[in-house]
Amino acid sequence: MKNIYRHTKTTVSLINYHFVFCPRYRRKIFNIEGLERRFRELTVNECNRCGIEILDLECHADHVHIYVSTLPDISIPQIMRIIKDASSFVLREEFVELGAMPSLWTRNYLVSTENTLNPETIEWYVNTQKTRP
Repeated sequence: MKNIYRHTKTTVSLINYHFVFCPRYRRKIFNIEGLERRFRELTVNECNRCGIEILDLECHADHVHIYVSTLPDISIPQIMRIIKDASSFVLREEFVELGAMPSLWTRNYLVSTENTLNPETIEWYVNTQKTRP
């Protein structure tokens, strides 16, 4: 884990966020062959383009952990929008199993400003996401 201050012309900052988010209905999308690799590729490319540094990225069957470092001009909702938008349309187009989904990700997410999320908190968040009836 890197704790390196980021410098711009007018700021020096160390802003790290740990996000956890799920696909709609907690579908186990990362069990689909090749989907995790493609999600990582899309996410890394878009984050690099936007100046968001990925410190760690882990995909589980039905949720994602991503730890990022960012500059102060990007808000928390913007980061989530960047990550989810970069992957949702492309993955639904490329993987027929997802084609019928109107959207890939829930609007919800868990965010912490430190990497101190304990396993119980993460489990609570993942379990409180709506499952398909």
